[in-house]
Amino acid sequence: GELLTEFSKLIDFSDKKIIQRAAAVQALCSTHLEAGGGNHIDFRCFSSTALWYQQEILSLVMRVYCEDQYMDELRRYVPSAIQDATKCEKDLQGETPAPSARRKHSFEKLIAFLVNELTEDDYQVQGPVLKPLQSLFNKMFIRRGQTAVSVIGDMTRATLLVKNEKDLRVIVKRVEEAFPSIHGKEFQGPSEVGVDTFLHQVFKMKKVPESDVIPYRFKANSSQKKRMDKGEPLLYNLNFFDGIPEYHRVGTTEMFVAFELQIGFEAEVNGLRVDHLAYEEGRILNAQPLLKAYKVVHEKSDEVNASATSVPSSLDGKSEDHNDFELISSVLEGNFTNCKYRALGQKEIDGEGMAPIAPERLCLNNKRLNIWANQNKAIILDGPFELDPSRRYSVDLISFRVDNRISGISVGLFAYFGPYMVQISAL
Repeated sequence: GELLTEFSKLIDFSDKKIIQRAAAVQALCSTHLEAGGGNHIDFRCFSSTALWYQQEILSLVMRVYCEDQYMDELRRYVPSAIQDATKCEKDLQGETPAPSARRKHSFEKLIAFLVNELTEDDYQVQGPVLKPLQSLFNKMFIRRGQTAVSVIGDMTRATLLVKNEKDLRVIVKRVEEAFPSIHGKEFQGPSEVGVDTFLHQVFKMKKVPESDVIPYRFKANSSQKKRMDKGEPLLYNLNFFDGIPEYHRVGTTEMFVAFELQIGFEAEVNGLRVDHLAYEEGRILNAQPLLKAYKVVHEKSDEVNASATSVPSSLDGKSEDHNDFELISSVLEGNFTNCKYRALGQKEIDGEGMAPIAPERLCLNNKRLNIWANQNKAIILDGPFELDPSRRYSVDLISFRVDNRISGISVGLFAYFGPYMVQISAL
């Protein structure tokens, strides 16, 4: 509730139920509506607030936010998601915590590679810092809420400030020469090329020497439009994956996580920060045209509680666009046609065990497993088992026998995902 309240203040609109409905419809079914652009949707006439959608996004936000912070805890391990809500509630009351030591080390490796030809007096490093919960919620729930899988490119961010333009050009040239395929090109994410193709592309990408840093995009920062028009940018964004394209999914919503190093001429960056507004009303509402249309029509506070008949050209239950009304109602209530996938019957897999072997694939959503595997502390107990890839499955039960000599163990069920694997459940 606190995250949504803070967001409502950014756009100067207090009706949170309307925001919830508008965000869900915009993300889930706006492209399927039959009504033309002249109509606005009177979201007051729907009973459901699509609370399920907000809860789904919030769970994903908490998972993405907390995963990195638990990376340094490898001994007293419990499945991370169990601790997410408590951790986020605590952080909302205080300052955003620092990233894990492992994440900091990756930034240090990347920066050391870039400043190889400079002295310490030639540059300054700020960060890295985690993306605050409120900012992450805004980005995923409203500004970019969507069912298509995408990439959060700045979950942790640092800034490399260079004292003079000449040294900045040296760094830019170093990136261009080491990673020519990522400079100035439009990044093709999973929503453009498909998840499987995207994962295989990342798997083949070049790493920064002596590190697990995988740069995938290098471009001029769009906040310096005048300089970009002249071809003289002084601030760049270098986005990268850290070892793997970290992946999280809750319900129907998927997200890959990446990180960002901003590289710029110090005087230019300081000037841009004075003028920059992280979230302003117009920018947010442009990403949410349905909410914007409603807000424009109901701009006057007296009109918010007016009857639907006083609102021109609205889509409500009595309108001619009855198909749209039914579609929106179903989406807000969570009634999707793909509910047919629930009736698939049951499949029991009775494994007999096997000679333990180390995992050969990196895991995208349990980075500790990759660390343990590298330390010879993780093994495959059974499998793989063949399933029909055209069907959807849910896990009802996992059982196994444990030797009484073992005092502690973490067991999970995993699935192949492109050239990687993902954890489906954990005990």
